[in-house]
Amino acid sequence: MRMSEGVEWGLHCCLILAWLGTDEPVPTAQFAAWFELPPAYLNKRLQALVRAGILTSTPGARGGFRLARRPEQISLMDVVAAVEGREDVFRCTEIRRRGEGAEAPEREFLQPCGIAAAMRKAELAWRRELAAQTLADLMEAAPPSAGGRARRHYERTRR
Repeated sequence: MRMSEGVEWGLHCCLILAWLGTDEPVPTAQFAAWFELPPAYLNKRLQALVRAGILTSTPGARGGFRLARRPEQISLMDVVAAVEGREDVFRCTEIRRRGEGAEAPEREFLQPCGIAAAMRKAELAWRRELAAQTLADLMEAAPPSAGGRARRHYERTRR
């Protein structure tokens, strides 16, 4: 399974907002400069987080983004689902019913395919693990200097 870089970008921007703890909106350009990312593409990822209720957006020259909820209320799965969508990663197309399987009796297909069941079990475990971790957990696990560095950078660049 492969996630887009938008998930990483979204999580890092959310972490910055959590460390800043400010009510002032942070512009996309500031995030883009911080991480050396393309602003237009980054903005699309941030807008997906707004649609999911993770961020709020303020338009205009003094606009930007803020967290919509406290860091302990935003799970990693929330961000992944906002950026990547909620569709299942594995999609069973029932190829066992094609070719040689096309002539098999219907009773052989009453239970889900073992492959589909194993993939679903693994995906549910992955989703549960991401849902159990929050931005607050990431903040706690980060080096102590990370939050201070974020605040210093923000103060230096907003002038």
